[in-house]
Amino acid sequence: MGQKASGLFASLREFKRYPAAIAGIMIILVLIGISIYTMITIPYSEAILRWGPESLGKNQLPKNAQPVWVNLFRKDPLPSTIIQNSADGSATDGMVTKAVTTSDKGVNDETITFTFDYNYTTFPQDLAITFKGQYEKKPFVIITWLTPDGREFDLGNISAVSGQRFLASQDLPPKYLVGQDVHTQNIMLSGTGGPPAVVLLFRHPNEVTDITPIKGTYTLKVEAFTFEQGSSLDAEMILYGQVYGLAGTDDLRRDLKVALLWGTPIALAFGFLGAISTGVISMMIAAVGVWFGGWVDTTIQRLTEINMILPTLPMAIMIYYLYSKSIWMILGVIILLSIFGSSIKTYRAAFLQVKEAPYMDAAKAYGASNWRLIRQYLVPRIIPLLIPQLVILVPSYVFFEATLAYLKVSDPILPTWGKVVYDALTKGAFAGYYYWVLEPVALMIITALAFAFVGFALDSILNPRLRRI
Repeated sequence: MGQKASGLFASLREFKRYPAAIAGIMIILVLIGISIYTMITIPYSEAILRWGPESLGKNQLPKNAQPVWVNLFRKDPLPSTIIQNSADGSATDGMVTKAVTTSDKGVNDETITFTFDYNYTTFPQDLAITFKGQYEKKPFVIITWLTPDGREFDLGNISAVSGQRFLASQDLPPKYLVGQDVHTQNIMLSGTGGPPAVVLLFRHPNEVTDITPIKGTYTLKVEAFTFEQGSSLDAEMILYGQVYGLAGTDDLRRDLKVALLWGTPIALAFGFLGAISTGVISMMIAAVGVWFGGWVDTTIQRLTEINMILPTLPMAIMIYYLYSKSIWMILGVIILLSIFGSSIKTYRAAFLQVKEAPYMDAAKAYGASNWRLIRQYLVPRIIPLLIPQLVILVPSYVFFEATLAYLKVSDPILPTWGKVVYDALTKGAFAGYYYWVLEPVALMIITALAFAFVGFALDSILNPRLRRI
């Protein structure tokens, strides 16, 4: 064992001759670190809440927002999301204040003022106001919008209820849209970064052909009247920007970072489990067939030839829709269908050479059992052939999982790289949201290259026939 360990370490020291392999190992270690970090900081239950149909906090995220790092490559940066809440006084930008006065008749006048600076050349996506309060009679609310040039917009007088949302794109009074000429409306509807309602709230009033927002301090005033002692009303203002987070968002206001992070451990688990299970089991089956020969070897070879012509992907899809929606059940089916694959014939060719070696006859002479001969003398001789193939096989399972997810054969809720690619190509990538599809594809390519670099280096180091190449 000591000699084998020293020989292994000596072989591994040869990695210094392969800079690409060292880079591949570093990438794999980073991916494993990301996987551990993700499972600790974003547990499975939280990932489901943040990615499921009722995504946690999704109303605070912009729709189809690009990653924030795109601003590094732009002359004019895109606006980010601004959130201000009067309940706790929090504000990502600007300031929120709340003043309360009570009249002799017991009517409470609560004035909430949101102020922020807007210094971008493009428009935000939308403006949302969410109300939350304690009361018996519905509060009466007056919403007013003030621009840096002194103009005032009356956004509406409503009887607000807790949980109610005001969206400028839906609830802006029609009188502000009716007064616009057709040419201006067409310009507002195309390439401005926001719907006509938001464009009207931010645009220069005298511009017709080149519409841009006015830079400066904007104010949103929410005046609420409550009618009982102890009643109150708070509001949260969200100005949806066009960039968000490190990965952006999708059409359902979900943070793509959650899917990309959680897709990492799933891809690695799928790849490692698939590659190791398939490689080791196939190798053992080939060893048994070669050693016992006769009808055992013949049966294994015929099963291999039959299995090689079976359509693995259609069978996996059929089992998914008929029996189980679990991605791990599908992995088990793929492994089962891949055990009797072409790799058995590769291992068989190597075992046939080892079986005739003189030390095998010596081992049989001192009475070693068949299973000891297979485990201790036959299999270890082709480990140098097995390890590189296992490493190179991992990316194929990663891509296979992505292919299944693209065909909607995946966990219904849990996010994966393949599922993100499917959503992107079917919902928005061709509409200009290229980041949506490029990010998961880039991660898959990087993963595949890392394992390929390491696998090719291992093959050159451990395979005696390639050491002089």
